[in-house]
Amino acid sequence: MASTKILSPTATATATATSTSITHQSLYISSKIRFPTFPSFIHNRPTTKLHVSSPPNRTPLTTANTTGAKKPKEETIFFDGGAHYGDLLANLLLGFTLLWLPLTLAAVSRAFNLRYRFTNLRVTVISGLTGQDRSDFSYNVIKDVQVVPRFIGEWGDIVITLKDGTKVDLRSVPRFREIAKYCLSMSEKPVVLKETGSKGF
Repeated sequence: MASTKILSPTATATATATSTSITHQSLYISSKIRFPTFPSFIHNRPTTKLHVSSPPNRTPLTTANTTGAKKPKEETIFFDGGAHYGDLLANLLLGFTLLWLPLTLAAVSRAFNLRYRFTNLRVTVISGLTGQDRSDFSYNVIKDVQVVPRFIGEWGDIVITLKDGTKVDLRSVPRFREIAKYCLSMSEKPVVLKETGSKGF
């Protein structure tokens, strides 16, 4: 049978004191050890600043922030084009006569320098060699719209009267009846065209 050795209290206290002294000695030795140090220029490197597009403390937009804002109405084009090609062709054929020559030159100028644009928000007339002359007006300022058919009704003129009395004459417009009705509907007026008799070129 194995015998169990029982230590006396004096022996136990001696063992504890011995282990404590060993621990203090190891701590004293570790404090004396000098670890290698790095050169000072490594710690003195200039810091690099990052430039971000938005500040980090900016809160993202939520649906509660965006629902209150009213979206702008998107502009859609109903018609965008120049004078009717039939106007240019008819005036070129009649331009061989000296009497008709001024009208032919006017038709050529309309064909190359004039452009009409009708959107759901406004009417735009662009003219000039490089399109530098431009006039815009909304449908809210329209008072009256009249049409004047040309040739056999293939194209025509649209005369728009504004509320301040200004008259805008759009010459040789294709689909002129459809465009005139669109202008009246967008200006919230009765779609009743005032059409005169068919005229020449």
